[in-house]
Amino acid sequence: MSTEPLTQPDERVCVETPGGWKRAETGARTKGARWVIVPMDDLSDAARRYGISEHAIALLEHRIPGVQPQASNHTQRARLERSPDGELILTTPTLSYVEATHDVHTGALTSVIGDGVVLMAESGDADVLGRALAKLTGGFPVPDEGVHQVVAAVVLTLVAEASDVEIGLGDAVADAERVVFSTARHDNPLEMIYDLKREIAEARRALSPVTSVLPELIAEAEEAPGRRLSQPWLRRAEAWVDRLDKHLDGYDDLLSDMLSVHLSQVSVRQNEDVRKISSWAAIAAAPTLVASIYGMNFEHMPELDWTYGYPLAILAMGAVCVTLYRLFRRSGWL
Repeated sequence: MSTEPLTQPDERVCVETPGGWKRAETGARTKGARWVIVPMDDLSDAARRYGISEHAIALLEHRIPGVQPQASNHTQRARLERSPDGELILTTPTLSYVEATHDVHTGALTSVIGDGVVLMAESGDADVLGRALAKLTGGFPVPDEGVHQVVAAVVLTLVAEASDVEIGLGDAVADAERVVFSTARHDNPLEMIYDLKREIAEARRALSPVTSVLPELIAEAEEAPGRRLSQPWLRRAEAWVDRLDKHLDGYDDLLSDMLSVHLSQVSVRQNEDVRKISSWAAIAAAPTLVASIYGMNFEHMPELDWTYGYPLAILAMGAVCVTLYRLFRRSGWL
């Protein structure tokens, strides 16, 4: 990326990326705002290069993911901080969804919002900055003005990505529901249910910090003079995130219900299997009892010397087995 400031021939947003710079074609009057996208490791150096105050850089270095030790299973915390010189430092997690494996991946997005310049860096595979850049340079309508128009494009793209994750998880939950309530026997769906509950928990952990940051952005817009334009889209984004969180909560409850239903189905099937085993054991016990009696070594037994005694005993045992079988069939045990 070039270290020289960009020459800005008009008042549209100029975007500097590692691959060059572009000018947004939104048509909004943005007072010559500059958007700089850098790798996460270069964010502090870029902040110094573009005149961000040392107070803000100190806050930034404290918040950049990877600077402080952090467990790999912890989602990046969201936070909005203001330096004594007025710059804003925003850190927030990002979300992406892998449809083939139903996995939710989280990343991090760090922004430094100064006077006429906003610097951003992203880690993870959500590509929020790439999508926001396409929106700004593609002529799509973006609310707000100046550097806050860049923030609006990024935040709305981040929430849209979270919405895609919510839709993907909803489809996966619907698939799991069809498996659980299907009349056909399937492999044990417990692993599918628990995996989905884990991914929903991951998505909610990443979405909850965004919910906490948006009210701070709204408060910052209310306190800043001339920022009334920011409040409508921020409030819409806040309502959008709240709705996504409620949907994810509903999916989690539905999976819990499916888990209870599946365990009930397993219990019913086990009871059915026990009844079938008991029925066949009773049917087998009748001829076994007769055969064991006639197997005793006694001389004086009924029909022992009778010519038709053996076939009669066999027929009697068969009749008892058939009678028991029909009784058990009639009662629903077989």
